[in-house]
Amino acid sequence: MKKSSAWKMVCIVFMFCAAAVIASPAQTLTTLVNFAGANGANPQSSLIQGTDGNFYGTTPDGGDLSKCSSFGCGTVFKITPGGTLTTLYSFCAQTNCTDGADPLGGLVQATDGNFYGTTNWGGANDSDGTVFKITPGGTLTTLHSFSGGDGAYPAAGLVQATNGNFYGTTQIGGYYGGDYCAGNGCGTVFKITSGGALTTLYSFCPQPNCADGFDPVAGLVQATDGNFYGTTWFGGTQGGGTVFKITAGGTLTTLHSFNGDDGWWPLAGLMQATDGNFYGTTSDGGSGTVFKIT
Repeated sequence: MKKSSAWKMVCIVFMFCAAAVIASPAQTLTTLVNFAGANGANPQSSLIQGTDGNFYGTTPDGGDLSKCSSFGCGTVFKITPGGTLTTLYSFCAQTNCTDGADPLGGLVQATDGNFYGTTNWGGANDSDGTVFKITPGGTLTTLHSFSGGDGAYPAAGLVQATNGNFYGTTQIGGYYGGDYCAGNGCGTVFKITSGGALTTLYSFCPQPNCADGFDPVAGLVQATDGNFYGTTWFGGTQGGGTVFKITAGGTLTTLHSFNGDDGWWPLAGLMQATDGNFYGTTSDGGSGTVFKIT
């Protein structure tokens, strides 16, 4: 075969392969439910699949539309794989929303079969948010009402650790010293038992200029080494947020401070991959980044 003919054949094969890739079948998306207010509104967190095969989640708005300025105070819902939605609970069913309101984070199904989560608002103490338990049938128990000093406004869900306890973050509250966080506290990492006994493990910003970070919006992941890893939205030595490690006993280590060139303001948490490293995203630093950290 002549050289020119060989190159023509290579080009033909290449074009055929490229065309085959381009012509791969399109994916099919099916809308299972449209939220309409009374059945929930504006979901912001991901779903989890329960052991019964159904999916469970939260909406920060909707539910009882006579509450929370007629927007509703949020719901917990169940949806079947076929799209049948059941509202398990509408928040602010109790006077002054002592049962909580505005669940921004998702749920975790614990080893006891119940679901656990947080609300960003409401509760018995100055509306600083709650930790709750809800059965698959919809019976809700408020396990803890935050009061500022022990944290406030949790924006993420919980993780159940190998010791059976739950770990999470609050965006503000905790340490009130210094010039940062407008006197509201800079956020916390906490532990809570299934019975509702809460321990504040760490309050952010005890270091000068919040070099340890502040405002942890995302939740935690427990790694294979037994420690917990997470991010803070702001703070660090460069002001762009941090990645941190914290032990079950509350010893925090700042692993990385974002500086803009490598990312800025991480809003989401981390995942540990099969290679042992952690992967995450930042919301800014150009137009945002995807990063890996050991």
